[in-house]
Amino acid sequence: MLLVFTHKITPRLSYAFKHICTRILGVPVSFTTTIEEFIAHESLKISYAKQPLSNEIFIRSHELLFEQGLNDVEIHVHDWDTTKAFFNTSEKSSLPYDIFAATFYLLSRYEEYLPHVKDEYGRFLAKESLAFKNGFLHQPVIDIWAYKFKSVLQAQFPDFEFPKKSYSIQPVIDVPMAYYFRQKGLLRTIGGTLGDLFRFKFRQFYQRYLVLFGFQRDPYDTFKWIITKQKQTKFKFVVFFLIGDYSTYDKNINVNRKQFVSLIKSVSDYCKVGLKASYFALEDIEVLKKEKKKMESIVNYGLEASRHSFSKLNLPESYRNLIELEVKQDFTMGYINELGFRAGTCTAFQFYDLDYEVQTPLQINAFHCIDYALLKRQSFLDKKQELERLIQQVKQVNGTFTPVFHNYTFGDDVRWKGFRDLFGVILDSVDDE
Repeated sequence: MLLVFTHKITPRLSYAFKHICTRILGVPVSFTTTIEEFIAHESLKISYAKQPLSNEIFIRSHELLFEQGLNDVEIHVHDWDTTKAFFNTSEKSSLPYDIFAATFYLLSRYEEYLPHVKDEYGRFLAKESLAFKNGFLHQPVIDIWAYKFKSVLQAQFPDFEFPKKSYSIQPVIDVPMAYYFRQKGLLRTIGGTLGDLFRFKFRQFYQRYLVLFGFQRDPYDTFKWIITKQKQTKFKFVVFFLIGDYSTYDKNINVNRKQFVSLIKSVSDYCKVGLKASYFALEDIEVLKKEKKKMESIVNYGLEASRHSFSKLNLPESYRNLIELEVKQDFTMGYINELGFRAGTCTAFQFYDLDYEVQTPLQINAFHCIDYALLKRQSFLDKKQELERLIQQVKQVNGTFTPVFHNYTFGDDVRWKGFRDLFGVILDSVDDE
């Protein structure tokens, strides 16, 4: 166990240390304000304060972990070996940066509470982030800092054996629309048909009726392929189905249709199934509650994971609603148009509510790659190299790689050509270990 001496034990301090020490390095951590207890401790120990006590491992503390609420935090990002860091310390400090205060800043999404420009859906933009502006979005900097901290501990305590951790994957399949033509109902089918004709989409008109008459598979129906891939890997896919009411933003099939219910049940036999919360459920907890209950009645077990429509987050309200409904995990944290680490880590973490200054039970599984972001790369080779670079970053810190693909990504649309192979690259990355 690692013992940390500090002048004041705060929820922020506990939160940041536990992420680095326990979640990433696998070492339990406890805290003390008593010098005698610190001196008597014979295993791993460090002091986190303004001045060292003696010759122990000392990290000079930044004020952020002892403050409350939001303040104007001055940040200067510097190069640190092959990565970046901020909140520089002093010459006496065993690390040149206060990685714990910096970890808290990134994990709590402190910057997302501050005034910023949003996109048309009200989302926080990657270009507004500290990571994007300073060129470290592509790195899981918190995990990298944790291993630098581990090296300092190993040098001081060479006999201590750290637990071993290995690279893993957590593939996410997003299903905003299970079928493109099928199960849409008479009015939507007629509307779609007229739309094809008025826009001179004769090929789509022809394909629509081949599908409806059973001569061709629906272009979004890739679920047999997904299940086959699930059977070939030991890591569970998390499949999120949208079951909210039809609206301007959400256009999935009516959840009361037997074939749609049957599809969700069959996928849940092999994969972990979660709820893709509809656009209007993000603002209305009653709508979210209704969707949660409906999904639980379909799969016959308590809902554990959710993901928001359009990857939209309103902090802290979005997460407070999930906590109130006792949802345990969220998979919304990430950027739609950029690859990388929105929260600076590839290790799952708990949501910290800055307004209440408390660590919550909601586990955040940030995604690092989404199929739409890969579309920005022109050739298949560019996409593959970009994906492999990202995977390598996660492998170097034995983290968990979380990509998001959609069911239609695996279809035959020329736009998504090669994406089945890219998904295969992710699955095969574990075998390379």
